Amino acid sequence: MKYAQEKKEIKSREEVSTLVRTFYSRIRKEETLGPIFEEIIDDWEEHFELLTDFWESNLFHIRKYYGNPMLAHVSVDKKNNHTIESKHFGIWLNLWYQTIDDLFEGQTAERAKFRARKMSTNLFLAMYHHRPQEEEKS
Repeated sequence: MKYAQEKKEIKSREEVSTLVRTFYSRIRKEETLGPIFEEIIDDWEEHFELLTDFWESNLFHIRKYYGNPMLAHVSVDKKNNHTIESKHFGIWLNLWYQTIDDLFEGQTAERAKFRARKMSTNLFLAMYHHRPQEEEKS
């Protein structure tokens, strides 16, 4: 008989790291997002640490992340010829929620979902607004 994995609360960097690593292992296998991430990320271990810093900063208000996610995502969109769409963020967000729900429970887990939802909207809008505008036709 198979037992369900006991869910934990996100209380430390260790749990944040587990979340990030599990989530990105799923992203890498996902048919739409996997190829985009594999093309952009050269060093996955470095990426895991960077995103663990990012989420630890966001969830626990500990200043460890000093990057600019908006510029990073604008750059990714540019490298993909401005083809990133809201559906990509929807897939990302669904996998994020599934990963959290599979592994974690509690207030911090809910905060991670809320912040990801808000962030996905803001990042997509930033990418969209940084796209080159077609010249108006006369």
